[in-house]
Amino acid sequence: MEKDEKSHNKDKINQIVIFYKQYLMLERSLSGNTLQAYMTDLDKMLSFCMIEEINPLEVTLKDLESFSAGLHDIGIGPRSQARILSGIRSFYHFLIMSDRIDSDPTELLEGPKIGLHLPDILSVEEIDAIINAVDRSTSEGQRNRAIIETLYSCGLRVTELCELKISDLYFDEEFIKVTGKGNKQRLVPISHRAMKEITLYFSDRSKLNCKPDQEDYVFLTKRGKHIGRIMVFHLVKELVQQVGIKKTVSPHTFRHSFATHLLEGGANLRAIQAMLGHESIATTEVYLHLNNEMLRSEILEHHPRNQ
Repeated sequence: MEKDEKSHNKDKINQIVIFYKQYLMLERSLSGNTLQAYMTDLDKMLSFCMIEEINPLEVTLKDLESFSAGLHDIGIGPRSQARILSGIRSFYHFLIMSDRIDSDPTELLEGPKIGLHLPDILSVEEIDAIINAVDRSTSEGQRNRAIIETLYSCGLRVTELCELKISDLYFDEEFIKVTGKGNKQRLVPISHRAMKEITLYFSDRSKLNCKPDQEDYVFLTKRGKHIGRIMVFHLVKELVQQVGIKKTVSPHTFRHSFATHLLEGGANLRAIQAMLGHESIATTEVYLHLNNEMLRSEILEHHPRNQ
C-alpha cells in the first residue's frame, strides 16, 4: 500500500512539473536556455526530496535549509546557489498561485551572501585589437568582425545577437530592434562602424545557401543556419588568445564594456538601462560601482597626496 502511495505521489509531482514548465514557457515567456536552467535546478531539489523521502508538496523551511547547505557542501559557489534557490522559490510561488499548497516554505529561506562582482572591462584599444585580429581572408572573417563590432556597439546579450533578424535592422534610422529576455523588444542605436561591418558582411552572406526559415537571420554559419551561442563564445576566446589579453573575456564582456564606456562618457543611467534592456535600474547600477572603483583606482595612482 505504501509503495502504491509513493508511486501515486511521484506521478502527481511529475504532472505538476509538466504544468510548471508550461507556465514558464507560456506565462513567463522564458528563453530556451533560461527554461532549461530552471528545470535543471528544480530537478536538483526534487532529487534531494526523493533521497530524503520528503514529499515536495510538504517540504518545510528546515528541509530547504538542509538542501541549501548541501549545495555548499558539494562545492557549488554562492552565485550558483543563489540562482538555484531563486528557481526553487519560483516553483513554490507557482504552487501557491495554482492552489496546490497553502503556505510558501521558501518565504523565510535565506540565500548565500554574495559580494559585489565587478566584471572585467575591455578598453576601446583592446576591442579594436580583437576586431583587427580577425582573419579577413577566410570566408567567415567579415562575419566575425561584424559580430564583435555589433556586440560592443549595441551592448547585446549573446542570445540577442544570435537571434537578430534582417527585418530588425533599421539602418536609415540608425536603430536595431532587439528581442531580449521574456520576448521584450527594445530599440537600440547602432553605430556607423557596426552598420559598415554588417553591410560588408552581407556581400559574403549573399553567397550562402540559407536553410528554410533561416533567411531572415543576420548572422549565419557556412551551412546556412543562424549562429549559436557556443560558436560566439569560441570565436571570442580564440581572438582574445591571439591578441594576448589576460583578462577574463566572454561575449558578455563587450556588453559590460559598452555600458561602462557610455557611463564614462556621461550617459544617463536610465538611458543605459533602456539600451541594455534591464527591467530594474538596480541591475544597471552595478556600472556605477564599477565606475567608482575605477575612479578610486585613478585617484590612488595619480593624486599627488598618494604619491
